[in-house]
Amino acid sequence: MNPFVTFMASAAGRIVRIVAGIVLIAWGLLGLGGTTGVIVAVIGALPLLAGLFDVCVFAPLFGCPISGAKIRDAK
Repeated sequence: MNPFVTFMASAAGRIVRIVAGIVLIAWGLLGLGGTTGVIVAVIGALPLLAGLFDVCVFAPLFGCPISGAKIRDAK
């Protein structure tokens, strides 16, 4: 299994995605503002939601299941 996908499915990978999503949303809404800020905030919602719902959106690109639990079970 791809090491990147394995990391992203791990607990540390989920935390990284959640934190990155929160940072992007905060930066977009508080730091940038305007239309650009809203776009950055919407983009930040993707890693946040992926971390919260335990899915890895890049996993199918490497031939792995999208579910983090299934990736961890496949080890």
